[in-house]
Order: sequence, then structure tokens, then C-alpha cells
Amino acid sequence: MTEIDFREVVVIGAGFGGLEVAKALGRAKIGVTVIDRRNHHLFQPLLYQVATAALSATDVAEPIRRILRRYASARVIFGEVEVIDTKARRLRLSCGHEIGYRHLILASGASHGYFGHDEWAQWAPGLKTIEDARHIRSQILLAFERAERSDDPAERQRLLEIAIIGGGPTGVELAGAIAELSRHTLLRDFRTIDPGSARVTLIEAGPRLLSGFAEEMSAYAKARLQRLGVTVRTGEAVEEIGPTSITVAGRSQPVGVVIWAAGVSASPLARQLGPTDRAGRIEVDETLSVKGLPQVFALGDVALFPGPDGQPLPGLAQVAKQQGIHLGRELAAHLGNGAPMAPFQYNSRGNTAIVGRHAAVFEQGRFKLKGWLAWATWAIVHVYLLVGFQNRFLVSMQWLWRYMTYERGARLIAGDFIENENPESAPMPRDRLRQPISPKATAPGAQEEEARDSDLLRAAEPSARAAGTAGEA
Repeated sequence: MTEIDFREVVVIGAGFGGLEVAKALGRAKIGVTVIDRRNHHLFQPLLYQVATAALSATDVAEPIRRILRRYASARVIFGEVEVIDTKARRLRLSCGHEIGYRHLILASGASHGYFGHDEWAQWAPGLKTIEDARHIRSQILLAFERAERSDDPAERQRLLEIAIIGGGPTGVELAGAIAELSRHTLLRDFRTIDPGSARVTLIEAGPRLLSGFAEEMSAYAKARLQRLGVTVRTGEAVEEIGPTSITVAGRSQPVGVVIWAAGVSASPLARQLGPTDRAGRIEVDETLSVKGLPQVFALGDVALFPGPDGQPLPGLAQVAKQQGIHLGRELAAHLGNGAPMAPFQYNSRGNTAIVGRHAAVFEQGRFKLKGWLAWATWAIVHVYLLVGFQNRFLVSMQWLWRYMTYERGARLIAGDFIENENPESAPMPRDRLRQPISPKATAPGAQEEEARDSDLLRAAEPSARAAGTAGEA
């Protein structure tokens, strides 16, 4: 039996692209090592539903080892890649461990981008990880809890002001979901406040929402959000974000919760391979090979690859998935029999965004859908793309239940939460959320979800316990 050389191909990142490469090489029985700072693959397109209490973390995540366990030539390493040495063809993890490679694939995704204002992160968390989603969910629910116990009408109103910055698909989906949460799900849960009076504001610096869609789709999304009670502000840029207010177009607005959905920045690992663009993406050729580094490839959010219109391909799950399938197939053939690698061609499956209950927009070229039919299409596509039959079944049943009852079962404030001395004065900063807390202080029911999430998020590789490279969206 031939010994497997796991150094043949090393993939950094177990997102959509990285996993597809690993599965293709696994089917070809070619040694591949997948390195990720989390032990799970995350289905980011549905992460906003975790943040708005519609789904639990385990509904949108699957352990990487479970996904790849059928492939004997695929190895999983839990850790963060800190240094890429392309001359020595070695990687150094943050835990000090080193791994050699012959072919390297960078699929480490992207993180939040605050346009030079990183200090805003503590008041305006973005949505890229399960931890982000739980943080946002806790902030939203805590705002209602604080408002319920406050005796100051002005403070109550401030706490129920929720601002979302960024009018792309994530911002639109968050705005619609939070509006429905406050106006339907929480409506009968409080005695002092009216959750339906919460004001959700969606702020977009550009002239319209969903700039990647046709104008009629943008107009439909805006109208649907306004029907849900969302205040839509376009053509206005955010200038400052503080603990209790934001400044937009020169005007200060009190807020209780701010969520960032305006920009992303590619993984900083790309900068170790060569020059990058403003979004941190590394330029690749038609075979997805990094220019000047023939045995190093990049895909997904870290790759700068022109589409049919000459513009860089967007950071979408379908882009990363198609690139992963192509690169895995071509690399397997190249390593197996020396076949030349064919160029990658992107085939858009269309763009979609949900705009609240049974309303969405979908377009592919000249074909456009909106309303209930677009929502059904969105649901079918997203359930199909979920990894694992169990997740597909559970999400389908939960969506059906929510559709009939307006109920949401994951309305839990994180169990490791500690409040400020004066909790009404400001939203919870990010660095204060992830602190130990006595089990006695955990909210009823929270321990069960925390246990489920902890089982999923716990390190799978004892030899490399470090945080690290995220999978792409």
C-alpha cells in the first residue's frame, strides 16, 4: 500500500472553495492537508438567521472532519497559519508547528473591513463567524431586556434604535429579519415596552440598496422593507460610531445596537504572497495560480479574478464553490497524469436576497423574480447548498414552523455574558462579551445551546490548539 504524502497539497481555509478542492483531491486519492482555525465549515449565507434568533449555530455548521472523513487521503489540521514561506515551501502556525507543502491553495476568506476605522468594531460588530452571530443576537435581545427594565422613556427609545450599516444582501436580510423579530416574535413577550416600536434603520452610502441588482429589484427591496417598518436611508455615509450614537451625513442619531454590513477585507495572508488590491485580494491568472508563484493558488474572497465583464468576481459562496470544484478537478488531473490545467470560467447561478417573510429578489441575466416565488427559490437553493442531510432536514422543518407560527426558538443571550456596571449606558463592547460566567448566572435554556455550540466549536486537533484561518463566505 502506497503511503499517503499529506504535504502534496495544503489548503488553507475550509470554506466553500477549500472544501471542494479537498474533496476532489480526496476522490483522486491525492494527499491533501486542510488547515483551518475552526473545526467546522460554516454556511455563511444563513448566518444572519443565527444572529436574528431564527436558527441555532449547529444548523448552519458542520464539523470539517465529518465532511472529509470518507477521503482517506485528506487530513485536517486545526490551527492558524501565521507565516507563509514560499521559498522554503513551509507554513508556520501560531502555535509554533510547521508544515511543509508542494502545492499551496489559499482559501482563507475575508473578515470585516471598516474603511480605516477599526475602532468602530467594538460598537458595530460584523457578521462572519458563529461568534459574531451570537454576539449580535445577544446585543439585539439585550437591548429589549434593558429597555424593559428602564424607567427613562428617552433611554428606552434609544435602546430600541437598531442601525444596520450597509445596504447589500446581508444588510437587507438583517433589516428584514430584525423588523419581523420585533414586530411579530417578541410582540407578546414584554409587559412594559412595545417591541413593535423598535426602529430599524438601514443606512447605505450609495444611491440605492442592492447595487449589484437591477434598479427595479432595488426599488422592490426598499418598498418591502419600508412595509415592515424599516427606515431606509440611501446616499448617506456613516461618519462616526460611538457607544450610544452614530453620526450620519453630519447628523447624530442615538442608537442601542449597531451592526456592520458595509465592507469586508480579504485575509491578511494574501499580502504575504505579493501585492494586493485595496480589498486585500491577490491577483491570480486564468488557472487561479498566483502570478509569479506557479505552485501557489488562491480562490474565493482572497483571489482577484476578472469576471466576464472585466470586473473582479464578487465574494459570493457560488464563486468560491465553482473555483474550488474547478481547481480540485484540474489539479487532480495535473498531479495524476500531467495534464495541463484548463482556465477557470465563472458561470453565474444568479443573485438572490431575502427581504423578509415570503419576499425576496432573484435575478440571473435578464431573468428576474421577486416576491413569494423568489423567496421559495431562495429557500430551495440555500437548503440544497447546506452540508449534510441532517442540516437540510432540520432547517427545512424550522423554516416551515416559523412560516406558520412566526416563532423563533433560538432567542438566547450568550451564557458567557457579563453586563457593564451601567448597562443602560452603552451597547456591550466586543471584548467584554467573551468572558467566563458562573453557570448559576446563565439564562434558563441557554446552557443547552451553549453545550451544543461548544461541542461543535471545541478544538478537534489537541496538538494544535490555536485560533486561525477562517473559511470564506
